[in-house]
Order: sequence, then C-alpha cells, then structure tokens
Amino acid sequence: MTTRPFQLRTLVVGDDPASWADAGFLVNNSSTRIANTSIALVGADGTRGILSATVDGLDHSVDGLPFGDDELVAVESGNHSNGVVDFDHLVAMSPDMDRTTEALLAAGLEHRRTRTFEAGGSIKRQAFFWLGDVILELAGEDEAHGAGPALLWGLALTCADLRGAADLLGETLGAVKPAVQRGREIATLRTKDLGISLPIALMSPHPSE
Repeated sequence: MTTRPFQLRTLVVGDDPASWADAGFLVNNSSTRIANTSIALVGADGTRGILSATVDGLDHSVDGLPFGDDELVAVESGNHSNGVVDFDHLVAMSPDMDRTTEALLAAGLEHRRTRTFEAGGSIKRQAFFWLGDVILELAGEDEAHGAGPALLWGLALTCADLRGAADLLGETLGAVKPAVQRGREIATLRTKDLGISLPIALMSPHPSE
C-alpha cells in the first residue's frame, strides 16, 4: 500500500453528536472515527459545519482552508450501523479555483487529476489532491476569480452495503443512483432533517474492492 504524506487525522465539526448517531455512526465521547480519520463533534450551539482539519505535516491554513496539526483526537475504531467503512473524499469549495489550486500545490500536496464539466449552464472544475489515504476534492466555477477564502464543505464516505444503509436509514437517505465514478453508486444523507450541518454522501465501494 502506498503511504502518502499529509494524512488527514481529525475534522472538528460543529454538530451535536446525537445527530451523527441518528445517522448510523458509532459515536464515543462526542467523536466518531472513519478509517484513519477522527471526527470531533463539538456541539451545535456555536459555529456549524467543518471548523478545522488536522493534517500530518501541514501546520497552517491554505488559502483559507483551516488546516493545522494541533487538534488530534484519539478515537477507537468500531463498526458503524450505516455500513460506512472508509473516508473517500473531503470536499472543499473555492471562489477562485486557480488561486486555491496554486496554494495547495505550493503547500506540497500531491495533485491527482483535474476534470471540467458543464452543469447548470456553466463550466465547473474539480481538482483532486491526496491527504494521505483521503482525497481532497476542490470544486468551483472553472473561470471564476472571486474574492474570499476557500472552505471545507462536505464529505463522501464509502459504505460497504449502500442498499442496506438505505433500508436502515429510510427517508433520511436520498435515492441510490449511479455515481460519476464508473461502477459505483451514491446516495446523499438528508442532513438537514438529521440536524447535521454539512453535506454527506454515502458511496458504494470501488468495483475492485
């Protein structure tokens, strides 16, 4: 197995732990763990969404993305009843794809690939980088050069049995449909209904798994 630098270790999220438990995640001491990444759930009374990310070897923010190496949370692994087994993507959004991409490259992150596509009458861009065994997906308008920082936005998680998760979660999981990646399926948690403050998608495993 290839070992890459800049492993994503911890996310700090402004959510109530009970909301994640209701979504089928195993929560212990206000935290949950997915593969090599822990998620600290610090409550819904303050700022919501993804507040920060601890990354090995990256001790500073990058174009507003709140990376650092000082928020390690040790959480034992366990089985999630929703079948989540791996952390596939950490999704970030940028108002200026060129600027944020250049900043990530300058910070030393390994660029995997870039794709552009049309959606909603405009050209979108996605650039993919490695954070250890997690993919950082940076998304935004292809030609936009807006002001303001990039931000951490949402998660895509691998689910061992997506159809089983749909049966378990019922109406709190959207319809299962084909994913962009060939041979995979995807469904989106209805996080607003659950009281979770960030988008979360569940994906079937890669066909080779």
